Amino acid sequence: MTMPEKHPYREKTRYFLDLENASGLTHKEYDDLLDVLRYHERKYYVDNDPQLADSEYDQLFKKAEEAEALHPEWLTAMSPTQRVGSDRPDGQNTIQHLSPMLSLANSYNEADLMDFDKSVRKLLGDKENIEYTVEPKFDGGSIVVVYENNKLITAATRGDGYIGEDITGNIRTLRTVPLSADFGASGLDRVELRGEALIPKDRFEEINARREEAGEDLFANPRNAATGGLRMKDPADTAKRGIEAFFYQIAHMEGSPVDEEVTNSHFARIRLLKELGFKVPVDGIKKCQTIEEVARFCEEWEAQREAYGYEIDGMVVKVDRLDYQEQLGSTSHHPRWAMAYKFKAKQATSTLEEVQYQVGKIGTITPVAKITPTQLAGVTISSVSLHNEDFIKSKDIRLGDQVLLERAGDVIPYIVKSFSELRNGSEKVIQFPENCPICDTALVREEEEAAWRCPNINCKAQVLQRIIYHVSKGAMDIDGFGKALVETFYEKGWLRNISDVYNLDYDQIRNLEGFGEKSVQNLRKSIEAAKNNSLTRIITSLSIHHVGKKVSSIIAAEISSLFELQEWTQEDFIAIKDIGPVVAKNIHEFFSVPENVKILRRMEELGVDMSQKDSDKPLDIAEDAPLTGKTILFTGSLQSMTRAEAKKMAEKNGGKTISAVSGNLDILVVGANAGSKLKKAKEMGTVDILTEDAFRELVG
Repeated sequence: MTMPEKHPYREKTRYFLDLENASGLTHKEYDDLLDVLRYHERKYYVDNDPQLADSEYDQLFKKAEEAEALHPEWLTAMSPTQRVGSDRPDGQNTIQHLSPMLSLANSYNEADLMDFDKSVRKLLGDKENIEYTVEPKFDGGSIVVVYENNKLITAATRGDGYIGEDITGNIRTLRTVPLSADFGASGLDRVELRGEALIPKDRFEEINARREEAGEDLFANPRNAATGGLRMKDPADTAKRGIEAFFYQIAHMEGSPVDEEVTNSHFARIRLLKELGFKVPVDGIKKCQTIEEVARFCEEWEAQREAYGYEIDGMVVKVDRLDYQEQLGSTSHHPRWAMAYKFKAKQATSTLEEVQYQVGKIGTITPVAKITPTQLAGVTISSVSLHNEDFIKSKDIRLGDQVLLERAGDVIPYIVKSFSELRNGSEKVIQFPENCPICDTALVREEEEAAWRCPNINCKAQVLQRIIYHVSKGAMDIDGFGKALVETFYEKGWLRNISDVYNLDYDQIRNLEGFGEKSVQNLRKSIEAAKNNSLTRIITSLSIHHVGKKVSSIIAAEISSLFELQEWTQEDFIAIKDIGPVVAKNIHEFFSVPENVKILRRMEELGVDMSQKDSDKPLDIAEDAPLTGKTILFTGSLQSMTRAEAKKMAEKNGGKTISAVSGNLDILVVGANAGSKLKKAKEMGTVDILTEDAFRELVG
């Protein structure tokens, strides 16, 4: 087999990223750093196949700037710091911009914003009343459009900041870009607008779902999907991509503005665009009187970025007065009157060092990637789930690969893709185990399931995970009985199955380090309270495959005692509405195992009430209940009730709660900071949209 050529940029990229600063670089290393930057620029802007997270590219760029500041004699016009990045492929029709479209300097914290403010004030001669306009920094594809005599004339990509690729035909297909706008009424003959082409988050998920069904490669993020869509040869294909355009700047205008404020205020120009029918970030734009107010607004948006319907990776801070902007001027790379406040990175790259295999409560084998510890969205990530064997194969992930990580919702780390072209031949295909890593039992895989499972229900790992789940909040909800405590008790031999939870020796627990009398009494109190839990919680806590809270509540409503299920046949289960043959088979098999019933009998002997409670009984819903036959969904932050209380209220009034906006949805109840679900419901036009107060009034 021919070994692949060693990739020339992989090791160099990692070397420069790991450098604390550029102070010790030699001239040769500086040249290498520029080569690395040029490579990543090309992959990012031209190929739409970034090999780095944005924050990592920024680190490399900053180190090049540091080296040039220390050694100005090294600097040449060929350095990437001396020009803006280009998205313009060779040989394409091009359009020259009416004004340069430069990059932005970056800031990452409040201290950087304060330094920016000091610099602005120094260059302006300490003028008072410097106002800043702050707006979202959209993570999409930049566009430049020109209107002349109220008509859309041309549209282009950002290109190298001076000349962009002609995409006029494709831009005309975007419904958020007016083909004409009455600039003439404002005294303007010709204008150049800056904007960003984006795909909403929910639409991006739909696109990837369709691509997955068709066996096509998935897009890494909405930005790649949008920028690729702008360059399609057939405008009809662009139209299908669902791209939208936000506009954030009038960069050039000719004529005699009627409104004097439009002449000298960036904020006033955005307001004019809104009045003319352009899509602008209304909720995300603010004129601030002080840099401290700017910092607070940026922090507010960082906290709510996930609820926003579009990807944003920061905020842009601009001096509002245009005469001040002109006085401040620009470097060859960026304007001195604007700065990007970057949010904590949601993406980063790392190396896959090892794969470990975890065994779940029903025997599911989950591969977990151990990666080189990496900072991501303010947290150090060292482990990432690889989900299952199919996930590994579909993304062609190998040991030793460089991988792109994303922290979805700033919570769950996720591997977006591996960088196959960075491989040097040392990477190894991941071999999924054939036997359980704990008990060595041969693994099995059911038809139409992605997971491999260990069929040995006495596998120690499964037993431990079942106990951890049994006491968890979603099951028996035993307060103070967390995973670490279960593991400690299991190691000491005090827990061997779920019935042991109700037979603990509290005198032994008192002797454990860190346990005082109050801790012991609180644990005992929580366990005693759990003995009177609903049948729904008890069934949920048994770790029966495919039997969650919803199925458990359906079963609990049909029986007066848990032990009645010993006598049920699979046909008895299937006869219940919403219980299918797979679930029926799983429950029937569980109660057919004598050891399982023995554990439940022991729990009953130890005081666990196995009878139906009032909360298990079917809701008594009137025939004329206001939500009978209606599906309902809640979105945003509810103010007067919790989400659980709202769902219960809906169900008591005959409604069925669902989890997504679709053609089956009848009512959407909207709380504060509602995002993409509200937007989608409005677009559908068939959904009744209610405020929280209107919902409460409807159900009385």
